[in-house]
Amino acid sequence: MRGEFDLIAELFGPLAAKFPGALGLLDDGAIIRPRPDRDLVITKDLMVAGIHFAKDDPADAVARKLLRVNLSDLAAMGAEAIGYTLGFAAPPDIDIEWIRLFCRGLDQDQTIFDLSLIGGDTVQTSGPLTLSLTAFGDVPTGQALKRSNAQPGDKVMVSGTIGDGYLGLEVGHGMWPGISVEHRMYLIERLRIPEPRISLGISLRGIARGVADISDGLVADLGHICAASRTGAIVHADQVPLSSAALAIEAIEGPGLTSGLLSGGDDYELLFTIDPDDHARVSDLGKKCGVAIAEIGQIVNTEGVQVVDAGGQTIKLERSGYSHF
Repeated sequence: MRGEFDLIAELFGPLAAKFPGALGLLDDGAIIRPRPDRDLVITKDLMVAGIHFAKDDPADAVARKLLRVNLSDLAAMGAEAIGYTLGFAAPPDIDIEWIRLFCRGLDQDQTIFDLSLIGGDTVQTSGPLTLSLTAFGDVPTGQALKRSNAQPGDKVMVSGTIGDGYLGLEVGHGMWPGISVEHRMYLIERLRIPEPRISLGISLRGIARGVADISDGLVADLGHICAASRTGAIVHADQVPLSSAALAIEAIEGPGLTSGLLSGGDDYELLFTIDPDDHARVSDLGKKCGVAIAEIGQIVNTEGVQVVDAGGQTIKLERSGYSHF
């Protein structure tokens, strides 16, 4: 593989060309000057080959997911993206063409989301390919969305559809071979290239109370909101929105699929609570942002998250969500 500075100059340097504070990636750091009356928002995610993505996943899809999961965190804070830094720890046998395709994926999404690489580091490792991305965004002073503001009586809302990431992983492992090619490809695409709800997050400033993006699983991430807000929640499983692909698999599996859908993670939809009086307003915001929003439950005074069926009976889940440890 080529030397570190050759890689930076040829492949990573062009990704930083549009951000003056990146200084051409020639200095020891980047310069970020927050806009007046804005708070800086910073988030980081790591992805490791064999854990967060398959070793044979397309390099451009890996890059786009790495960037998008961080943008989803910014969306959950109501922030607008500014730029990002990249940590790239590669095994010695990595193919230069893989890195080239990886950078093309980053370039594609930089154009879509209007941001730039502003710095980072490249190293060689004896372990698996490890990717670290730190995203920077900003939000008007004091208007960042947080997990800790949910209140008893709030409605629990969610964007998009739930469970597609989990199903995409299972389909990729050979599950449900009888579903249509269209459904199969849709689910794999949802897993590989999630859609960060940035415009919705920005629109929810001053409206949403407790907010998180769904990375670990709907029930687990709602639990994070409840823990931060010192509340509990009830989720109505029959109200959780599902894609047509998920419904096709549910028709095969039946109620046994519920646990995986609600705890599988990798959805990167926004999960948030609102005052009941804002319900119609939030539905209109969803239409303006091009994403459906569904009411799936309510915040209560008791601790923990309870999932119930259409008859109000508690559903016991095998787990609440994904955990690294």
